[in-house]
Amino acid sequence: MISVLGRRNSANVQKLMWCLGELGLEYIREDIAGSLGFPNDYPNLNQVVPTVMDGDITVWESNVCVRYIARTYGVGSLWPDDPKTPSLADQWMDWHRGNFSNAFFPLFGGKIKMGKDNDALKNEISNCAAQYQILDQHLADNAYLAGDTLPMGDIPMGTVTYRYMTLDIERPSLPNVERWYQALTERPAFKQRVMIWYGTNAEEWVAEEKKNANIQ
Repeated sequence: MISVLGRRNSANVQKLMWCLGELGLEYIREDIAGSLGFPNDYPNLNQVVPTVMDGDITVWESNVCVRYIARTYGVGSLWPDDPKTPSLADQWMDWHRGNFSNAFFPLFGGKIKMGKDNDALKNEISNCAAQYQILDQHLADNAYLAGDTLPMGDIPMGTVTYRYMTLDIERPSLPNVERWYQALTERPAFKQRVMIWYGTNAEEWVAEEKKNANIQ
């Protein structure tokens, strides 16, 4: 049985949970991090989530967890069996981890956890919009990030795009991102594992986090 260590409202945990849902894998998830704290025996010295435990294998770092599950259980689907598509998926996962995350998480944290208004977040909103315009340009010629079907590469970007699309901010015209995002919202695993309301401020964030505890 696969064990997932991490709270349900964490975007990084949601990546892994969506991946498991797409593959129909059984798992047990334990609420850890945020207001829920860490146990003394948490098997990751960095104290970040998620951590995935599968038999005698323990893996952390969210994108690595997604790659592990996709490569181990999703060959031919989330891990396509040609050499090109996984490489393209990897490329967008690394872009998400670097350029995109550096733009998105200051915006999300400033808006929800620090309570800043949109005027104070003007630069962050602009920086994030610029990253989404890069993605929109790519999706003009691609149904998904690495081709015509959903590989693992869409999971990190898709997860945070739910938050971007539901933030109370002004967004640029992103017709291709919106088409791609709409397709994701129609996937049952995405609806269940990613489209989880997070609140509009720090107090609501904690309340939603606790409300989601014990929900597998």
